[in-house]
Amino acid sequence: MSSLDGKLAELRDKEPLGYWGERIYHELAYAARLSVTKQGAYDQLVSSAYDSVLSAFKKHGTIGREDVLLAEKMMQSLSSEAKSFRMICAAHAHIDMNWMWRWDETVAVTIDTFRTMLDLMNEYPEFKFSQSQASTYQIIERYAPEMLQEIRSRVSEGRWEVTASTWVESDKNLPNGESLARQILYTKRYLSTLLGVDPDSLNIDFEPDTFGHSQNVPEILTAGGVKYYYHCRGYEEHYLYRWVAPSGAAVIVYREPIWYNAEINPDMALYVPEFCTGHQMDTMLKVYGVGDHGGGPTRRDIERINDMDSWPIFPRMSFGTFKEYFSLVDQVSNQLPEVKGELNFVFTGCYTTQTRIKKANRVAESTLYEAEMFEAAAAASSGSVYHQDAYRDAWQNVLFNQFHDIIPGSGVVDTREYAMGLFQHTMAIANTNRTMAMRHIARELGTLAPTSEESVRNDVFSTSEGAGVGFGIQNFKVFQTARGRGKTRVFQVFNAAPFAREDVAEVVLWDWPGDVRRMRCRNEDGDIVKHQLLDHGRHDYWGHSYIRVLIMATVPSCGCATYTLIEDQDADISLRFPRDLRVERSDSFVLENDLIRVAFETTTGAIVSIMDKAKGEELVQDNGTGGTFRLIHEDASKGMTAWTVGRYMAIHDIAENVRIRWADSGDSLIRSAIIMEAEFSKSLLKAVISLDQGSPKLRYDVECHWREVGNKDTGVPQLGFYLPLSYTVSQYAYDI
Repeated sequence: MSSLDGKLAELRDKEPLGYWGERIYHELAYAARLSVTKQGAYDQLVSSAYDSVLSAFKKHGTIGREDVLLAEKMMQSLSSEAKSFRMICAAHAHIDMNWMWRWDETVAVTIDTFRTMLDLMNEYPEFKFSQSQASTYQIIERYAPEMLQEIRSRVSEGRWEVTASTWVESDKNLPNGESLARQILYTKRYLSTLLGVDPDSLNIDFEPDTFGHSQNVPEILTAGGVKYYYHCRGYEEHYLYRWVAPSGAAVIVYREPIWYNAEINPDMALYVPEFCTGHQMDTMLKVYGVGDHGGGPTRRDIERINDMDSWPIFPRMSFGTFKEYFSLVDQVSNQLPEVKGELNFVFTGCYTTQTRIKKANRVAESTLYEAEMFEAAAAASSGSVYHQDAYRDAWQNVLFNQFHDIIPGSGVVDTREYAMGLFQHTMAIANTNRTMAMRHIARELGTLAPTSEESVRNDVFSTSEGAGVGFGIQNFKVFQTARGRGKTRVFQVFNAAPFAREDVAEVVLWDWPGDVRRMRCRNEDGDIVKHQLLDHGRHDYWGHSYIRVLIMATVPSCGCATYTLIEDQDADISLRFPRDLRVERSDSFVLENDLIRVAFETTTGAIVSIMDKAKGEELVQDNGTGGTFRLIHEDASKGMTAWTVGRYMAIHDIAENVRIRWADSGDSLIRSAIIMEAEFSKSLLKAVISLDQGSPKLRYDVECHWREVGNKDTGVPQLGFYLPLSYTVSQYAYDI
C-alpha cells in the first residue's frame, strides 16, 4: 500500500482540484482503505483508476466530469462493498455556557442557533438535529417562548433529538456525587414536562468537551437511567467501550475519533472501513456542526451529505441521531472492551484556577445539603413549610456553574461575575432556609433562655434585640443574630454529619452584660463544658458589641445539642500576677495537643517539625526550609494556562519580611494559634495557624492580597504551599 499512498498524495497535491477532482480523490482514497481491510485485494483496481485520472489531468490540466465518471466505472465492482458501510451524520450545536462572553450573549447564541435549525428543518425535510443541555431549552422558555411549540413539534416527529441528560455539559471531577445526580434529576423532570417527552428516553449523556471523568460517573448515570455516554476529551485508547463502575454498573461509551466541532467534508469517510471492521459494525457516527459559540450545521453541510451519498465509491451517508447509532452499538455491546477507573482525573490548571468559583460550588453544595436535611426534619416535626421550588432554583444555579468552562475557571471575567451572582442567589435561598429550619427545630425542642420576673425587670434596658443582623454571612455561616437577653444565653449546636461529633464550635454573644471572667458553659445535663474566650473581649458591630466564645460541643448525628452560657456569681476568679517585661525570653512558636506537636521556624514561620506523638514519628523532612508558602512563576509559553499548570521557571520561598506572633486567644484551653504575616513581591499574606485540642488537624486560615500579574514573557504567578514529608507513600487515599 505504500506505493498507492504515494500516488494518492501526488494527486492530492495538484491544486486546485475542483469539485470533480475532490470527488474522485476521496473515492480513490476510500477504495484504498477498503483494500486495506481486504489485505490489498483492490490495490490493482484502485491503481488503474488512479492512472486513468492522472493521465486525464496531465492531458487537460484539470479533472473533469467525464474523467471522474470513467474512473468510477472502472471501480464499479467495488460499489457494493463501498456501500456496505454507512456513516450516520448527527447534527449538533456545541454551545458553551458563558465561556468567553457574558450571559446575555449565551442567550442570543442559543436563540439564534435554534432559530437557524428550525429554518433548516423547514427547508430540508430529511435534516435531523440533536441538542444537549437542559439550560439551552430553559433559555428558550424564558426568552423566546414563541419558539417552543415549533421545537415540540420537531421533537414529536423525531427530527429534533434531545440529548440532554444533564443541566449543562458539566465537569465530571469537581462536582460532588449529589450534584452529578441532581444534574440528571432536574434535567429529566424539566424536559419531560417542557417538551412532553418520556423521561426514560433521556438516556444519553452528551459531554463532548468535558476534560475528565470520575470513576463514579457510570454508577450515577446507570442509577439515573442513562445508558450511553458520548465524549471527546480525557481518554486516548478505545473509541467504543463499556465503562464499568466499581459496582459493576456500566454505560456504553462512544469517544469521538474525529472531533465534535466539525464541518462535513469527504475526509471523514476515510475512517469508516477501519473503524467499522475493527468494531464488527457496518456504521460509524459523525457529529457535525459549528460549535463553542453555537451556530450548528450549515446549508453546505446538509448539501454535502446529500451529494456524497450519491457517490458510487463511497459509504452511504444519512442524517441520523445518537439514539439511532447507539441502538446499533447495543447489538455488539458484548464484544466491546471494558474500561475501569478514572479517565483523566487530574487537570492541574482547572483545579487551581479561579478559586472563588470552586469555593462557591463547594459551599453551595454543602449548604443546600444541610438546608434540605434540616428543613425536612423541621417540616416533619413542626409542619413548617418545605421550600421545594426554591431549592430547585438554587440547585439549578449550582448545576449551571458546573459547566466545563465555568467551574474549572477557564472563562473570562464576565464568566466569573455571572457565576458569583448565581452563587449569591443560591446562598440567599440555602442559608435562609437552613437558618429558619434550625429555629423551627429549636422552638419545637423548647430550648429557650430561662426567664424570671427579676431577670425581666433587670433587662428592661436590653440592647441585644436586633444585634448581629447579617453577621457571619460573609463566611457562609448561619444567621448569628442575637436571640435572648440578659446574662443567660442559650445556643443550639447542629451537626449535619451522619455520625456523632465532638468538636469545637464558635458561638457569638451579643451585648452580653456579664463579667467574662465569671462566664460558664453548661450542657443539657447541667454539666460544666470547657469554653474559651477569643480575642480577650468585645468587638463593635453596627451599633452593637459581640464576644466570640469557643465551646467543646458533643452533638449526635444529624441532630443538635443545647448549651447555655451564664455568669456564675460563685465563680472563683484567680488573679494573675503581672509579668516582668524586662525579663528577656527566647522566641518559640510551638502548637501542641495530645496528638501532635508542631514547631515553627521563628524567622520565616515555616513548619520545621510535625511530631506524631502516638507513634513518636517525625512527619516533616528536615531540609532547612520546612513547610512554607512559595511564590512560583510558571512557564506560559505553551498557552492554555487555565487548563494546565506550566513548568516551574522560578520558586521563591516567602521567607523574608515575615512577622509571627501568638494570637490573642485567651487561656488556650481549646485552641492555640499563631499569626503569620508576610510581604512579598507586590502582595501581602496573612495566615492564622491553629490547633484544637483532641484534633490531628493543623488549620491554616489564609488571607492574601494578591497583586501579582503575569504575562507570556514573565510567566504566570502562583501562590503555593510546600511541605516536604519525611516518608514516602506507596499509594494515596482520596475521595471522589
